[in-house]
Amino acid sequence: MTQPSAHQKVLIVDFGSQVTQLIARRLREAGVYCEIHPFDKAGAALAAMAPQAIILSGGPASTTEAESPRADPALFEVGVPILGICYGEQAICAQLGGKVESGHHREFGRAEITVQKASPLFAGLAEVGQSEPVWMSHGDRVTAIPPGFEVIAVSEGAPFAAIADETRKIYGVQFHPEVMHTPRGATILKNFTHRIAGLTGDWTMAAYRDEQIEKIRAQVGQGKVICGLSGGVDSSVAAVLIHEAIGDQLTCVFVDTGLLRKDEAKQVTTLFREHYNIPLIHVDASAEFLGALAGVSDPETKRKTIGKIFIDVFDREANKIEGAEFLAQGTLYPDVIESVSASGGPSAVIKSHHNVGGLPDYMKLKLVEPLRELFKDEVRALGRELGLSDAFVGRHPFPGPGLAIRIPGEITPDAVATLQDADAIYLDEIRKAGLYDQIWQAFAVLLPVKTVGVMGDARTYEKVLALRAVTSTDGMTADFYQFPWDVLARTATRIINEVRGVNRVVYDVTSKPPGTIEWE
Repeated sequence: MTQPSAHQKVLIVDFGSQVTQLIARRLREAGVYCEIHPFDKAGAALAAMAPQAIILSGGPASTTEAESPRADPALFEVGVPILGICYGEQAICAQLGGKVESGHHREFGRAEITVQKASPLFAGLAEVGQSEPVWMSHGDRVTAIPPGFEVIAVSEGAPFAAIADETRKIYGVQFHPEVMHTPRGATILKNFTHRIAGLTGDWTMAAYRDEQIEKIRAQVGQGKVICGLSGGVDSSVAAVLIHEAIGDQLTCVFVDTGLLRKDEAKQVTTLFREHYNIPLIHVDASAEFLGALAGVSDPETKRKTIGKIFIDVFDREANKIEGAEFLAQGTLYPDVIESVSASGGPSAVIKSHHNVGGLPDYMKLKLVEPLRELFKDEVRALGRELGLSDAFVGRHPFPGPGLAIRIPGEITPDAVATLQDADAIYLDEIRKAGLYDQIWQAFAVLLPVKTVGVMGDARTYEKVLALRAVTSTDGMTADFYQFPWDVLARTATRIINEVRGVNRVVYDVTSKPPGTIEWE
């Protein structure tokens, strides 16, 4: 990844923790630009980035095992502040002369650390002798710290819960400050970046907008760009940003897959043609998509099928635009991270509606991905910076494969129409109740289950519809939204009365712990 050279930077070395992205999220919230790189590529990233600070993430391995991941020795030699989190602290100890052992008391979940010595890492938090709530998740224990280090906090199960070498500005914590379960963890991370590393927090959307406009112009020159619109916030923000950079050199291709929300195609074409005057080709490929999905039930096969057709449609349309050299899309930073495992190899399953890592060989287009360095809420901030309305940029996330993965089992036109109608009613009731902005994501799922019911004087045998709504601050962990019962009752009643083919509505109260894939 090419990072903005003008900004202060933090390198996050990933040892495979399921919440490594949260470290980056917390830093970005504090205005600090950062990048995540696998531990075995950290040396190259160090040379390319020249960061002002380094953070070593947690991870599932044990430093007591010979083949476990290690930090590149060069990281300890550049003289910038380092913070090790959980496995990161254990790596510091194992590599700099301390000791880590297995088989000791484990700590998982909420815990209390007691501050033993004043440190800038805990500025504004608990005083010496006072306790601070944190979230622990470790099975090994540090049993000896390296020369030059001292203990700055302990817990019941970790005598070295936080350590520091104030001279070299190397710190280690056995808990996870990046997760929301550590209430003041963001303050600890900001203490590290701002107080210890001296960063000022110069990462802003206004600056990012200006930098990306210049980068797009430099990359594209006088060439033409085709942008694949999915109807979601990401691709729309990318299109508006690119249009601001190169004007009518951009042509947007909006592919109506037949799997969008109800009336979404009309909303997107109106926004781009009437409000932004951006050249837009509207391709109704719904028959093509639904035909290819006929008889397909496996979720990942659906994703890959939809992704392939998207690319085929883009390629077909690009060949009609004389001089088209580039394909723009709304790839985000989590897509980039998830396309590469912690060990640097391709992950088993990537987001198949984004072509992270390149396009098929037969396509001659070069990628333009101006959002590649951003998280979802940063894209929304950029959208507002570009003048997009809050109503648009604040829309709930919608998966690239659309309703195809919200219909478990076979996709049929009737099933899509049923789900579109039910989903529209659900979102309408949420908005009427003034709850839309309190919810991270809400959607309906048409289950492949039929139940017997009685409606009036008739017995029915129809589908079950599940409603899902979650709250989240980062999109990585989520808890079900606790709806007022009257809202759920109104929603269910309307769906039963207005949508044919559904005779029962259920509400999903599943939470999403860190590292799991949300049911879409």
